[in-house]
Amino acid sequence: MNLPPLVQSFVLHFGEMGSRWGINRTVGQIYALLYVSPDPLNAEQIVDALGISRSNVSMSLRELQAWNLVLLKHLPDDRRDFFTTPDDVWQILRTLAEERKKREVDPTLSVLREILMQQPASDAERHAQARMGEMHNLIEQLTNWYDDVKKLETDRLATLLTLGAKVTRLLEAKDKIVSLGRSKRTTEKG
Repeated sequence: MNLPPLVQSFVLHFGEMGSRWGINRTVGQIYALLYVSPDPLNAEQIVDALGISRSNVSMSLRELQAWNLVLLKHLPDDRRDFFTTPDDVWQILRTLAEERKKREVDPTLSVLREILMQQPASDAERHAQARMGEMHNLIEQLTNWYDDVKKLETDRLATLLTLGAKVTRLLEAKDKIVSLGRSKRTTEKG
């Protein structure tokens, strides 16, 4: 690789992580390179920086474009395609979440819905269908939560993430208030 040591460490790590995330190592490396690059890069610059074949770069860039993770840029007086990533890390997170949902969660929900519509033919199938119903309900609940969260402005989303376990204390306080309200209504009636 023809990269400064700090950048090379990041690019290599992203390549390794990419294979764990279910993407090609090269795709991960190219994404990392584009992410830290101060300027958009063309395919030849990526080939030179990473020391990989032009065809591998082209295929990897197509995959990144399919995931909506890279932006195509054109520079004045240059016919080549240049690539970069969105500047906003929150936008990258939102894009990744949406793409994974489309590719992994939505198809699973569709299959579960189809299976749950079928009439079970045995006790074993009824048991399996009940378990799948639980899974469907959980995934549906998570999907509804995701749909609400993705609408949040970035500032609100960042605040929500920083709350962490404090949300639990907030919910506990809400439960106490609701419980006190019920107790007060019961006392007033009696």
